[in-house]
Amino acid sequence: MDDLTGFLRDALYVIAGADRPSGQDIKEEMEQYYSSEINHGRLYPNLDTLVNKGLVDKGQLDRRTNYYTITDEGEQAIANRLEWESSYLDERL
Repeated sequence: MDDLTGFLRDALYVIAGADRPSGQDIKEEMEQYYSSEINHGRLYPNLDTLVNKGLVDKGQLDRRTNYYTITDEGEQAIANRLEWESSYLDERL
């Protein structure tokens, strides 16, 4: 996870927190968080990066719609990241 951009991490968290979200679902959730529009040319290559890294699986709902699920490796990456973050934040909170 240390080689992921903040955008990739955020997308991974959105996928982890949803039940088989489509690309559009992920886009809408991230647009709410970022308070700005995310174009397809940014979103889908980043989703493909998560798939290629083995953090996310991609399936097909129909001919036009894919869904995304987090893999065990993706869940472990999030757990490792949260542990690392908490090692710095626990003392201050």
